[in-house]
Amino acid sequence: MGSRLLFLLCMLCLPASAMAERPALLIMGDSLSAAWGIPVEQGWVALLEQRLEQNGHTWTVVNASISGETTRGGLTRLPRALERHQPELVIISLGGNDGLRGVALDEIRHNLSRMIQLSGDQGAQVVLVGIQVPPNLGRQFTQRFHQIYHELAAEYQIPLVPFLLEGVALEPDLMQADGIHPTAQAQPIMLETVWGVLEAVLAQGR
Repeated sequence: MGSRLLFLLCMLCLPASAMAERPALLIMGDSLSAAWGIPVEQGWVALLEQRLEQNGHTWTVVNASISGETTRGGLTRLPRALERHQPELVIISLGGNDGLRGVALDEIRHNLSRMIQLSGDQGAQVVLVGIQVPPNLGRQFTQRFHQIYHELAAEYQIPLVPFLLEGVALEPDLMQADGIHPTAQAQPIMLETVWGVLEAVLAQGR
């Protein structure tokens, strides 16, 4: 009985060991990735985790997204997250709160750039996820804001999801009452938007 018990205990330990060996996918985002206003399990990040499992990808998804997060906050938190999780892939989806608060475009660009650099220095592949801000902030600001993501993707030669809320932002039925956060029904659309770029990255075997 003693040897059988030892065998069973060893078997119970295997899943935890296997999980520890899984590569980490770290997501640094704001409320759009933190499933604000809806159950977390219905958010696009949770759906992504399910998609990865269904497709046989053995990734540990670490959602480090925080509602209200800015690029400055993300940059401050990133080194610790990189150290703790040692991710092989980092998805950066920040900037919307900066834009809404009128943060200087140069600062937004700098913060995102440093996050990309730090992730790369860690040896992680980076996927940058863009966002757009309302036109009431001024045409020049909104255009320059969105262009930041394209410029950084080109500069660092990293994959870009141009707009996280593509097919969602202009559909009232897919947005919560505040007009800023998507509903649970919008999350699968957001997942497909990200997956359209992420799938190719995963196919590279990183």
